[in-house]
Amino acid sequence: MVSEWQQAFLTDLYEIGSGLSKPAEDFGSGYPFLAFKDVFNNVFVPAELEQLVQSNEKEQQKCSVLRGDVFLTRTSETMNELGMSSVALKDYPQATFNGFTKRLRPKEGNSLVPEYVAYYLRSPAFRTKMLAFSTMSTRASLNNEMIGRLTIDFPNPEVQFRIAAVLKAFDDKIALNCQINTTLESMAQALFKSWFVDFDPVIDNALAAGHEIPDALQKRAQARAARHEALCQQINKTTETTDAASAEQPLPNGLLPTEIQQLFPDRFVFTEEMGWVPEGWEAIKFSDLVEAKQGKYLAKDEMKELPEGDFIYPVWGGNGILGYSLKKAYEEPVTLMTCRGSNCGLIKTTQSPSWVSNNSFACSSKYGSQYFLYLYFLSEDFSECVSGSAQPQITYTALKNKLMKYPVSKSVCDAFSQIVAVFREKQFDNDRQMELLCQLRDSLLPKLLSGQLTIPAAEQAIDEVN
Repeated sequence: MVSEWQQAFLTDLYEIGSGLSKPAEDFGSGYPFLAFKDVFNNVFVPAELEQLVQSNEKEQQKCSVLRGDVFLTRTSETMNELGMSSVALKDYPQATFNGFTKRLRPKEGNSLVPEYVAYYLRSPAFRTKMLAFSTMSTRASLNNEMIGRLTIDFPNPEVQFRIAAVLKAFDDKIALNCQINTTLESMAQALFKSWFVDFDPVIDNALAAGHEIPDALQKRAQARAARHEALCQQINKTTETTDAASAEQPLPNGLLPTEIQQLFPDRFVFTEEMGWVPEGWEAIKFSDLVEAKQGKYLAKDEMKELPEGDFIYPVWGGNGILGYSLKKAYEEPVTLMTCRGSNCGLIKTTQSPSWVSNNSFACSSKYGSQYFLYLYFLSEDFSECVSGSAQPQITYTALKNKLMKYPVSKSVCDAFSQIVAVFREKQFDNDRQMELLCQLRDSLLPKLLSGQLTIPAAEQAIDEVN
């Protein structure tokens, strides 16, 4: 019940502390350091702190990081980025925190549950209060007096635990899907490297046929021969399993089905442009591999920050999604290459009908699938195509005659695309589920944190998604 909730000023429950300021040369080695970006980007302090700083025992005691500590960004270039919070869920021995953040350490008798506090401080209701009290001059800033005027609403600890558990269940599922997608992409990248960079199936065929292996590929060939011998020994020990294997499926332990292995040649030829390449494979230019068009400008008043009504089509800029529009320029997924700004050459891919801004090239593959092209681009180096210093850019003129790094075979590209299509569809399914989970979590969060929604009702919503 809402009537059972309490409200208190943050300064009644926490002591405010300032962080560590150090010169640039003190970073890169030493002890764990909670960076500004760690606070800004994470509801909870990351389990491991990647940044290191030279700090002494006195600094580590004064600027320590313990379970229950709340960290707030105290300065930013924009109001919306001010006062972003991150909460520590464990002690971090010998760690210190950034001087551009504030630490709120729980006072004795503080009964707030850290996980609950983390979600509350990121809620729309609290963010609205935060922005109302902060100031904007040349930069947005947050001081102790402003923090002292902020309040937090909370129920008893048991209810806090249950609310946090509901919300964390959403985040855990989202994190799991992200991890699965990362694994799937790593598998696809590994297969691309094996086929198109290391030419493993070609080496296998050449070894089987007794053909000469070029000196440049001897080391890889020796590794493949040893691996093949080990696999044969393992298969001989598991005859029953291999006899039951379907001829249409890859054999155990990574051997390719015969119909796919036969797509690869069994010898290499030398080319002036690329050195030793599989016989019959093509050395291609960018324009042979890709159909690329620069996106078109879309005014800010023609898009919404979030999907709303008929504004359902993502607008892709140089760094990701800018917003959502009524318009779409592409019906099918395309591979994107940032062509303006500091992220020139950044590669992304769309998943649905979309609009692409003039900061990116929309690229469609002439070989294999869009996912093949995406993986190829990730393995390619486009830095030589970037021009300009004040405003880096990539022009189509610089791209079109670029000799691509890896040769290709149309039949092999098609076979590769069919295999990784399974990975891609699973990634899309996970992305769609994550979008649904985020929407549901964000709709439940303010109701849970205000006592308007019961915990059983929220738990039922999670079960329905799962």
